[in-house]
Amino acid sequence: MGMFETLVAIIAAIAIFLYALEGFSRELQAVGGDTLQDWLGKVTSNRWAGFAVGAFATAILQSSSAVSSLTTALVNASVISFRASLGVLLGANVGTTATAWLVSFKLTEIGPIFIALGALVSLLPKRYGQFGRSLFYFGMIFAALDLISRAVMPLRELPAVMELMAQANSPLVGVLAGIVITAIVQSSSVTTGLAILFVQQGFLPPQAAIAIALGANVGSTSTALIASMGMSAIAKKTAYYNFLFKGVGLLMFFPFIALLSNQLTQHISDTGQVVAAAHLIFNLTISLFFLLMLDPILKFSERKKH
Repeated sequence: MGMFETLVAIIAAIAIFLYALEGFSRELQAVGGDTLQDWLGKVTSNRWAGFAVGAFATAILQSSSAVSSLTTALVNASVISFRASLGVLLGANVGTTATAWLVSFKLTEIGPIFIALGALVSLLPKRYGQFGRSLFYFGMIFAALDLISRAVMPLRELPAVMELMAQANSPLVGVLAGIVITAIVQSSSVTTGLAILFVQQGFLPPQAAIAIALGANVGSTSTALIASMGMSAIAKKTAYYNFLFKGVGLLMFFPFIALLSNQLTQHISDTGQVVAAAHLIFNLTISLFFLLMLDPILKFSERKKH
C-alpha cells in the first residue's frame, strides 16, 4: 500500500471513529435525554451531586462536549444555577476518562459483536430500536479503533514519520497538538484515543501521548464556548469557567508531565494504560481541587461583578 492510500485509510478510519462516537452519544441522548435533563435539574443545591451526575453522564455518553454544551444551555434556560453547573462540568472532566480506559484495554475484538447485536435489537419497535442503535454505534467505536490500528502499521516503515514522532516528545508540542486537534474535531475522546493507539504501537513515547491527552482536555472546552455564543451572560460565564478550570489545571500539571510519565511507566507495563492513568489523575486532581475551592471562587466571581 502506497503512502497516499495509507493516509486515506487512516483518515477514513478516524472519520468512522468520530462518526461512531457522535452517533453513540446522539442515540443515548435520544433514549435518555429527558432523564438526563431531570437529573441535571435536581442538582442545583449540592456540588457533589452535580459532580457525580456530570461524571456518570459523560462516562455513559462518551462525550464531555455533549454534557458541557447541554449544561451551558440549561444554565441559559435557568433550569440549573451557575453554581450547580460548575459541579457538573467538573464531574464531566472525570467522566470523559472512561473512553481512554476503554481504548487502552484493547477491546477492539468486541466491536463486531456489538454491531451485530445492535443491528438485531434496532429492528425492534420504538425505544428498544433506539437502544439497539446505541449498541450498534458502540460496536462501531471499537471496530473503527481496530481499523485505525491496522491503517497506521505501514507508517512504521517510513523513517521520516518515525523521526517526526520522536520529536513529539516535547510536552509543549504535545499539548498544543492536543488542543488544536480537539478544537478541530470537537472531541477530546478522538484525540486521546488516537494518542493511546499511537503509543501502544510505538509511534509516540508515553510522555508525548500524555501531553496530547492533557491538551485535548483544554481543546474540548471550545464546544461549550462556541455553544454559548448568543446565549445569556451567565451561560457564557459557565462556558468560560469550564475553560478556566481546565486551562489552569493544565498550567499546574505542565511542569510535571515528564515526572508523571516516568513514575507511571515504572508501575504500569502497558503504555496505553499509562496514558489513561495520567489522563484520570489529571482530571480527578483538578476537579477535586476546584470543587473544594468552589466557594472562594464563587465569592471572587461575585466580587468582580460589583
